[in-house]
Amino acid sequence: MQANGAAQGQDSSELSCLNSAQNGESSSAGGTHSNGLLSSADNGNSVGASNGSSAGPASGSAASGSEVGSLKKKKRLSQAEEDVIRLIGQHLHGLGLNQTVDLLMQESGCRLEHSSATKFRNHVMEGEWDKAENDLNELRALMHSPNAIVRMKFLLLQQKYLEYLEDGKVLEALQVLRGELTPLKYNTDRIHVLSGYLMCSHAEDLKAKAEWEGKGTASRCRLLDKLQTYLPPSVMLPPRRMQTLLRQAVELQRDRCLYHNTKLDSNLDSVSLLLDHVCSRKQFPCYTQQILTEHCNEVWFCKFSNDGTKLATGSKDTTVIIWQVDPESHQLKLLRTLEGHAYGVSYLAWSPDDTYLIACGPDDCSELWLWNVQTGELRTKMSQSHEDSLTSVAWNPDGKRFVTGGQRGQFYQCDLDGNLLDSWEGVRVQCLWCLGDGRAVLASDTHQRIRGYNFEDLTDRNIVQEDHPIMSFTVSKNGRLALLNVATQGVHLWDLQDRVLVRKYQGVTQGFYTIHSCFGGHNEDFIASGSEDHKVYIWHRRGELPIAELTGHTRTVNCVSWNPAIPGLMASASDDGTVRVWGPAPFLDTQEADGLTENCSNMDS
Repeated sequence: MQANGAAQGQDSSELSCLNSAQNGESSSAGGTHSNGLLSSADNGNSVGASNGSSAGPASGSAASGSEVGSLKKKKRLSQAEEDVIRLIGQHLHGLGLNQTVDLLMQESGCRLEHSSATKFRNHVMEGEWDKAENDLNELRALMHSPNAIVRMKFLLLQQKYLEYLEDGKVLEALQVLRGELTPLKYNTDRIHVLSGYLMCSHAEDLKAKAEWEGKGTASRCRLLDKLQTYLPPSVMLPPRRMQTLLRQAVELQRDRCLYHNTKLDSNLDSVSLLLDHVCSRKQFPCYTQQILTEHCNEVWFCKFSNDGTKLATGSKDTTVIIWQVDPESHQLKLLRTLEGHAYGVSYLAWSPDDTYLIACGPDDCSELWLWNVQTGELRTKMSQSHEDSLTSVAWNPDGKRFVTGGQRGQFYQCDLDGNLLDSWEGVRVQCLWCLGDGRAVLASDTHQRIRGYNFEDLTDRNIVQEDHPIMSFTVSKNGRLALLNVATQGVHLWDLQDRVLVRKYQGVTQGFYTIHSCFGGHNEDFIASGSEDHKVYIWHRRGELPIAELTGHTRTVNCVSWNPAIPGLMASASDDGTVRVWGPAPFLDTQEADGLTENCSNMDS
């Protein structure tokens, strides 16, 4: 086996390495374990490969051919190199290539694991519990935490007990429970549970109640995995260590990929380990798929339904249009038009089950409309006072209540018929959001802050304080993060739990227009916002610079909505009277696709 580019024909004794005896353990050179793995060399001396060359003392070895009489130093593997050899050996052993492992360990002079650990492994897999328990005494001296022996012994005895029960050896099982497990005085709650299994009438009943695979290789392998966690890696490697490292590497590459927008598959068989992970920008929703032109004036708002099957758009032309999303082609088709919003529609909110849609108007609008989307019928038209301004709304998670308010100093909690349940006076509301607990309502106000209001105990508290007006905000699905559009500042990300500003996203032009941004993509890894410079900006949540700028609109982009069920589908609404639907690049020849960049300029840092 060549190392570090060593030339063919060199004495293979140069490739031997020190025995990894961090704990001072030793075993006889060339001894074969019962699982076919060779033990290490004598007490740290290097092992020469059996190619006829003789291994000399530690200072050097005899050369051959033209190098007769010259001395050369032995090649000693670094700790990292030795670790890699052990990892390869463990992986090959798992594939059943034991002769290859033997040769690898012999030629490298390394040892896969301590001889005591090998003996322990074999006794566990063969169900020789008394011998395995005796092995623990040998392993005790090699462990960083000798107290872990009690836990390991408990796991061994538990397996022994369950296997006796499965075999119908109730008296033997009872003896293990009373004479061996109980005297350990460890995990007495678990011992009480185990004692209950004595009442199981047959093996299948035992497996069901104990949630146990039953006697055999599978359960013993699982037991061994648990036992290995208590042993230092110098004694026995953690189970499937190479697969774990490779999986972590794949996940890290995906995590760092700017355009990765699909579910992470942790199965190594689904990826190539020969290439670095990279997602093309052409798979990302930054190409115009469709332009919706049915509105005849500025489009102020757009929002996909919670299940992703519909898109609602609201316009200055006094209508709301409901669009159906084709599940296969992802094309949008006009489903129905909801008319009569005299002031225009500047905000929309889907109920949690997507049955209802609430529409609000601009600042001088004192009404809101609650529509049944399935029937197209108006369920409620609500107005508490002509002096009100109902410009924002948010649904309670129960779908039976909502809160609404505006900048004239109040917000209300109402039922589906528009009946007033509660009100909070003196709050000039810019935007509202109900948190998942169903009790707290977040409201941004004219004091450049977001406060939390609790209708149950009538308390309120400050959560976010900005230095400029908050034009709008939205909250992530887990309720942890808030995305704010701040006048003259742009898009800010806040942690609501820690109440800290996490990130300021760059590039967007934000004056005093109300622009609505959104979280989106798989796992809400991305952020998108409209802009007064007629563009849509997209950022990876962790980076301040945009990864894409989408052009095509000819006036301010007021709102962006990312489909919650289709990570590659996004919509934007603009003062130019259109709604643009964005998706991956069309299926074109490679040459054509490479030239299709007019809609998406790369802004990678």
